[in-house]
Amino acid sequence: MLRPILQSSRYLVLAAVVGALVAAVALFAYGVAETFVVIADAVAKGEVSSKGAKALTLAFIEIVDLFLLGTVLLMIALGLYELFIDANLELPEWLHFRTFDDLKHKLVGVVIVVLAVLFLGFVVSGSDGRELLPIGAAIAMVIAALAYFLSTVKGGKH
Repeated sequence: MLRPILQSSRYLVLAAVVGALVAAVALFAYGVAETFVVIADAVAKGEVSSKGAKALTLAFIEIVDLFLLGTVLLMIALGLYELFIDANLELPEWLHFRTFDDLKHKLVGVVIVVLAVLFLGFVVSGSDGRELLPIGAAIAMVIAALAYFLSTVKGGKH
């Protein structure tokens, strides 16, 4: 009696899949719209200077951050769907998830990249040097912990 209920309960993950997919689409759409706005603003200002280049670079770094977060959410949606609903999705080999650990490892790798881009944004924005060191140290410690996690889980196979 309980077995069919438990077998069907895996479909509860569809709520997370749909939510992550909708959030990914929203971030991608927002990133594309923001790209056009940034380009239009740069053309309208007509400012060609090192200050303008720095502002444009920072804006595009923030847009890349949006796309990376959208990618994380897309990977979560695909991974959860593949793990719980249908393992036969036609995806590139590098995007197949056979275990929950596979999904965690891919996500940790993308989180490391997002953190690095976030720090690059702080550097390019010309943050005060006193702010930069604590932020950089905190991000470095998180990246080091995540790298250690990747190297030790499952005997360092990932």
